[in-house]
Order: sequence, then C-alpha cells, then structure tokens
Amino acid sequence: MHFPGLLSLQALWVALSHAMQHYPSVWGHYDVCKSQIYSDEGITWDYMACQPEATDMTKYLKVKLDPPGITCGDPPETYCALENPYMCNNECDANTPELAHPPELMFDFEGRNPTTFWQSSSWKKYPKPLLVNITLSWNKTVELTDDILITFESGRPEQMVLEKSLDYGRSWQPYQFYATDCLDAFTMEPKTVHDLTQHTLLDIICTEEYSRGYVWKYDKTVRFEIKDRFALFAGPRLHNMASLYGQLDTTKNLRDFFTITDLRIKLLRPATGATMVDEDNLSRYFYAISDIKIQGRCKCNLHANTCVFDGGKLSCECEHNTTGPDCGRCKKTYQGRAWSVGSYLPIPKGTANICIPNNPGPVNCECFGHSNRCSYIELLNTVICVSCKHNTRGQHCQLCRLGYYRNTSADLDDENVCIDCKCNPFGSDNVRCNGTGFCECKKGTTGPKCDECLPGHLWHNGCQPRVCDNELLRCQNGGVCHNHQRCQCPVSYTGILCEKQKCENGGCDDSNSGQGALSPSNCPVLLLLLLLLTALLQGISCHPTL
Repeated sequence: MHFPGLLSLQALWVALSHAMQHYPSVWGHYDVCKSQIYSDEGITWDYMACQPEATDMTKYLKVKLDPPGITCGDPPETYCALENPYMCNNECDANTPELAHPPELMFDFEGRNPTTFWQSSSWKKYPKPLLVNITLSWNKTVELTDDILITFESGRPEQMVLEKSLDYGRSWQPYQFYATDCLDAFTMEPKTVHDLTQHTLLDIICTEEYSRGYVWKYDKTVRFEIKDRFALFAGPRLHNMASLYGQLDTTKNLRDFFTITDLRIKLLRPATGATMVDEDNLSRYFYAISDIKIQGRCKCNLHANTCVFDGGKLSCECEHNTTGPDCGRCKKTYQGRAWSVGSYLPIPKGTANICIPNNPGPVNCECFGHSNRCSYIELLNTVICVSCKHNTRGQHCQLCRLGYYRNTSADLDDENVCIDCKCNPFGSDNVRCNGTGFCECKKGTTGPKCDECLPGHLWHNGCQPRVCDNELLRCQNGGVCHNHQRCQCPVSYTGILCEKQKCENGGCDDSNSGQGALSPSNCPVLLLLLLLLTALLQGISCHPTL
C-alpha cells in the first residue's frame, strides 16, 4: 500500500535532519517529540527526545529576602552617594510609590529613566556586618542555559556568594565566591572561569573580577559564567554543541551542575570604595540591585517540549508515556521497562527512551542497525542490544567503543559512525580520544594523534627531551653526542654533558671543576717530569758503581 503524503513527510523530515547538522545552534531544542513515518510495517511513530525552549526564568520565580525588614523605606531614610559623602539627597520611602524600592524592581522592565531598583537599608549598625540573603525559588527543577547577570546600582559588593539548591531549599551548595580579596575573605586563591578546564569545570572558585567598590558606568554587573563553561566542550563560539550534549549525557554530575530549583545571593559586605569605612557617613553603604537576568528552561528529562505556568506553578507537559512534574517516571500502565531520562544523542533528534506498555509482547530491538539481537535483563527491567558491530557499544549500540569517537557527519545508523582514534601508542597515554578525535598526549608530545614533539624534544619511541646536539648543546671534555639523547663520555668524565670529572679514592677535587692534578692543562708538566725520570733511571743503569 502506498501513502504518498506520508512519504513526502518522511522525506521532509530527512531533509530537515540533514539541514540541522549544518546548524548546531538549534540542537538545544527539539521542536517535536514524535512524527508519523511510513515503513514496511505501515504507519509507525518515530519517537525522539524533546525539551522546552529556553526563556526568561525571572518571570516565574518567587523572591524572599532575609532579614525580612532589610528593604529600605520603613521608616523613610536618606542616602548619601558612595563617591561623594556630602551628597545626601537620595530618599527611600516605602509609602511613596516614586520613592519606594521593593524587591520586585529587581525583575521589572528595564529601559525606564531613571532606573528602577531594589534597595536595602543602609549600614547604620557598623561594625555589625550588613548581611542580606536574596532567595529565588521556582518550585521546579530548572536547567540554566545562559550567564546569570546581577546589576548593582550601589557599587558591586566587596564580598558575595552565589549558592544553588537542588532540593527546593532544603540544602545549599556554593556556585561561586566573589571578593575584592579572595584570600582574606574566603581563604581561597583567586581564579577566573578561564582558569578552568574540562576536568575542573565542577570546581567552585573565588573570583575578584567583579568586586570593585566604586560605581563605574560600565562596572555594575556581577556574572556567573554559564556559556564559558559550555565553551570548554563546545568551543569558544559554541559551534560544536554536539560535543557538549554528548558530555551532558555521559559525564557524571555535569548535567546536575547546570540544574537548580533555587538560587541564593548572599551579600556579605557592600561596596565601600576605600580600605577604611567612614563611620561618620554610614548612609553611604547599602546594596541596590536594578536587574537580575536568568535564562533557562524547565527540566523535563527530555520527555516534553512544553512547560506550562498554571496556578503559579511550572510543570512539564510530558510525552513518551511519562508523567510527574519533571516527567520523571512512567505512567502506571507503561512500566514494561524501567523509566530512563531521554538522551541528547544521537544528534539531532535525540533518543526518546519512551516508557513501553506492560506486557508489550515481542522485544523491540532498537540498535540502529548495529545489532539484530536483543536481550531482556530482568534484574534491570530493561532491553539491551547484544554484540554491537561497527565499533559501537551501549544499550542501543548508540555509543562508540574505547579507542573510537563519534563521526558527527554520519547518522547513528551509519556503519562508519565510529572513527578509530588512531592514537600513537608511544606518544599517547592511552587509546582514548575526545569527541573531536584528539588523543591524550604524554609529556613533551603534541598533535591530534600525539605523534609530534614539542620544541626541545625529539621523536624516539615517543618524544624525549633534546639533551645535546653538535652545535648549541655540545658535549664537554671530549664527549660525543649520541642521537641527541645523551653524551658518550670519556672514561674520566660523567654527567649529562660530560661536565663532571670522575673521582676515585679521593683523587680529585670537585671544587676545581675538572682543573685538578689530572687536568689536560697540567699534561705538559707531567710529560716533562716523566722524561726526566726516564733519563735518570737510564743513567743509573749505565753506572753500576754508583
């Protein structure tokens, strides 16, 4: 039976899939979760992973300040400018709308003049610290997709901590520390996000980059860098998002690092603009925030492409027979195998990992053509592919074997989907390479396959340090350079460059640096003495009467 309309739909989807391979920036969102296709068995559903669009998450949060009365204006207060303590004409009055600075002004529409902002009470209780906690809650797991930006109108704090919670505020962990002096404030060495690597991305750092005290026109923002961390896997312009998604799927705790239910901004010390606090003008010191930007999406475990806000609550509209606020479990009658989070791989459609009905009948092998045998593992309540071919591995033969990496230009069902890393066995630490085919090189070795040497090294079953040559690094005291790796020394000398004289039975003095009794400079004198001694002995033998 022929279905021309469905065939054209399938052709359109194939064309779209190939087009998406040239536009990796769209891989972060899956527009649909399933589509009808025509196959030899008739009309079937092609399932894929899906996730909601990224959006401004400040539209859905609740804000809480601690202590509760820390917002200025009750009673009314007058403030001085930080840079000029004699300009004290700024008023805050909670009962006058145009003079009030409530917390919601941290999230209102910017662009108005003058700028709107939340403001705290001033530092009137010096030397007691001016401590403020700003807690932002969603009552929903959220995945961050862009930098967190906090704009201060009071000067950036001299000490501050950004914290996250993954359990709705029951426990907290630091995201990043900020200070003018990290060592003094938090006993931490100062770092920036650019000091991080793929292996240290999850490290918590203290940065001094955003803690200047004065109010400069372009120095108002404190940032938590999400995109710079993405770039460690996806490249500086995030051009290789497939690599990032692969890491999110396979690297332990990486996806959780960008996932939150709550954020907390701990303001520990306001901007002072000087080393000493002016106790006579404490109205200069306070916190004021005009804008907070948080871009993200509902976490739906790649089982929903829509997140709705209803009754003050966010929830995923779950697909793939899943349910729950985060699509985190199978529906009651669809527990034929254990629930599993969707997968970003294979790109661009993703793997749905749908929940199947109870008693589903024959086992459905989903191995992307790399195996035709599956096995049901009762203990794990799951189906896995057996004997994956074409250098693949994994539950659905969707991953590459050790020593191979993903060919991003090939579909997952392509026989050439996994490419040999071809790491040089002498120059690399192991056969493993990263998602772009670069091997892990030994010290002194470089190149994609670890088959090139860094300056100062030569290839000899791997890269060895260049010890000597016949021009610049000469062997001393008659030594001969052998293969640039070592000096072959005369019997009386040793050392890397034959620079040390061998000393036996105390017969030389190291302090003379080779200029002792047997030094070449003394050889003429020794030869003369030997000739005289020989002549004397010959004279004795010619005059026996003596």
